[in-house]
Amino acid sequence: MQEASLQGVLKIILIILLIYYGLKVLTRLFGPLLLKYVTKKAGEKFQQQFSQYQRPQQSTDGEITIEKKPKQNSSNKDAGEYIDYEEID
Repeated sequence: MQEASLQGVLKIILIILLIYYGLKVLTRLFGPLLLKYVTKKAGEKFQQQFSQYQRPQQSTDGEITIEKKPKQNSSNKDAGEYIDYEEID
């Protein structure tokens, strides 16, 4: 059976602390840059999706266009049947 020496335990604790504070410093340095990059990419993606849904207005003067919404079925077949009941005192 091997026993841990005090020097080995202190070395492990020192390594863990160095890694922790190193990551903390790197996060403070590169965190804002990473956040800026992510928000820029998300903004580009939202702009691209928004531009797909915009329709160009190509109507001439005096022209009338009627756009109908697609018909949606509001019935839910999985809901079941409604049964009216009375409470008995």
